[in-house]
Amino acid sequence: MTKIVFMGTPDFSVPILEQIVKDGYQVSLVVTQPDRPKGRKKILTPPPVKVAAQQLNIPVFQPEKIREDYQVVLDEKPDLIVTAAFGQILPNPILDEPELGCINVHASLLPAYRGGAPIHQAIIDGKKETGVTIMYMTEALDAGDMIAKRAIPIEEDDHVGSMFEKLSTVGRELLSETLPQVVAGTINPEKQNEAAITFAPNIKREQEVIDWQRSNLEIYNQVRGLHPWPVAVTSIDHTPLKLWWVVTSDKETSKAPGTIIEVTKDAVVIQAGQGSIVLTDVQLAGKKRMAIKDYLNGNHPFEVGKVLGKLND
Repeated sequence: MTKIVFMGTPDFSVPILEQIVKDGYQVSLVVTQPDRPKGRKKILTPPPVKVAAQQLNIPVFQPEKIREDYQVVLDEKPDLIVTAAFGQILPNPILDEPELGCINVHASLLPAYRGGAPIHQAIIDGKKETGVTIMYMTEALDAGDMIAKRAIPIEEDDHVGSMFEKLSTVGRELLSETLPQVVAGTINPEKQNEAAITFAPNIKREQEVIDWQRSNLEIYNQVRGLHPWPVAVTSIDHTPLKLWWVVTSDKETSKAPGTIIEVTKDAVVIQAGQGSIVLTDVQLAGKKRMAIKDYLNGNHPFEVGKVLGKLND
């Protein structure tokens, strides 16, 4: 029986791990990130893959830095290592260990969007399609030869959360179809086109901030490309305002981008660089996330003429 070490961390990885086990492979070890504090109370919380591994009675290893702490993996002497959104780059001693190699389930159509935030970036960029690539791993980030690919559309109302679920399902199915060929050694991998490489590094704080000079469509794509995490942000009266969801509008005025141009009983309309944005689901600093109409029923800062800005304005 093929002995596999699985490496993954978020919800995206869980169905992939479960499918490997369901397909009858021996997963002898699961490697995932350490437990992290979460929420306002900073409660130490295990990653989803750890929870799934424990339910499957698979031993778990949680190195802070796999590049420095990997002997546990080598001691397993796996035939194959499978990773899916693990979150750390593997060192050469691990990559060189398994006879069948190390393969990764990556949530983009490589060579596009190498890196840690391919789903976020594809949506932010307004792409109509993305997918999953299964590839052999090398020490260079997401640079290995490709084994299999499958594309799916990004719908207009999709966001990071919905695409994570869709792509996790695609990854699970594609890996299930591909593993028998990997194990049998019948794969003819395809090299990546170096001229078509793009990158999607982990989202930085500055990417979360809305630039109201941009078009309404660009802002909408930014909001959904950051939903439900880490969430787009602007400010009102120098107070941070998270934008959980918005919609676009063709309404346009001569007011400066970022200006509130209309407040109704259930909507706040903001002038963008082109067109406008309607706030539908927001969160003021120190307050709960609420539908905008619920904010407007009480005391609120949304007044026509106010200008929303960056956090340092």
